[in-house]
Amino acid sequence: MPVGNWDEIRTAYHVARAGTVSGAAEALGVHHATVIRHIDALEKRLGTKLFQRHARGYTPTEAGQELLRVAQATDDQLSQLVSRIRGQGEAMSGELIVTSLAGLAPLLTPALVAFQQAHPDLVVRFLTDERLFRLEYGEAHVAVRAGRAPEEPDNVVQPFCRLSAALYAAPAYAEAYGLPASEEELPRHRFVAHDNANSRAPTEMWLRERVPRDQVVFRAVESRAHELAVIGGAGLGFLPRWVAEAHPELIEVMPPREEWAAQLWLVTHVDLHRSAKVQALTRFLKEAAKDWYIA
Repeated sequence: MPVGNWDEIRTAYHVARAGTVSGAAEALGVHHATVIRHIDALEKRLGTKLFQRHARGYTPTEAGQELLRVAQATDDQLSQLVSRIRGQGEAMSGELIVTSLAGLAPLLTPALVAFQQAHPDLVVRFLTDERLFRLEYGEAHVAVRAGRAPEEPDNVVQPFCRLSAALYAAPAYAEAYGLPASEEELPRHRFVAHDNANSRAPTEMWLRERVPRDQVVFRAVESRAHELAVIGGAGLGFLPRWVAEAHPELIEVMPPREEWAAQLWLVTHVDLHRSAKVQALTRFLKEAAKDWYIA
């Protein structure tokens, strides 16, 4: 037969400690009638008296003293557990899982390395994938996402930064096909773009409205493949400015526009948002982003 719920046992424990119903009620923050109801229910379930009632209060019987010893040990263990859990929330240790698109890895990795070096007791796990990691299931502590603001109800979404992009060509492409003199000439040129014809990236949507799909002659999913294809002369292609900076030989065909900028978001789950390591990382990333090419 089940002994009863913890509320009843905890009530009996406080009655034994205080010696009175009123003292236990004050310690627990409940009405004295609740204390009496818990004691009566527990004694009925156990089939024995836990307290001798008298004018001065309640005195534990032998059974009550045994319950007091067990409840004391349980209460101590629970208090230690709560302290450890709270300590984990404030400690800069354990795992810190960060997710993003693979294309952002060259930007985020140096910042994450610096953060881990500043907090050597942390193990940083940086997971990159096209899929969205589910923060509500604990798959990550912090997600860096691009596009429209995430709308999951239990997530805390903060604007991170906007990364500027421009249209580029390799010298080899310019030599073979020339360069467009105006936006109206774009449909006559060859392009590198995303394999997903319905991509919601700002540059992809802009390109779809102006260039026939069959002019996209090199299509890929990974941003690194886009970069290499543009450098190799496969076609004109949009690249983030921070990527193009590493390739000074590239020709800027059209300069950055606000409408091409990629909005990034820092996303955390509401249950972990206030933890020390999540707060420290989001502050650190915002500071690091000040050195990036921002629209």
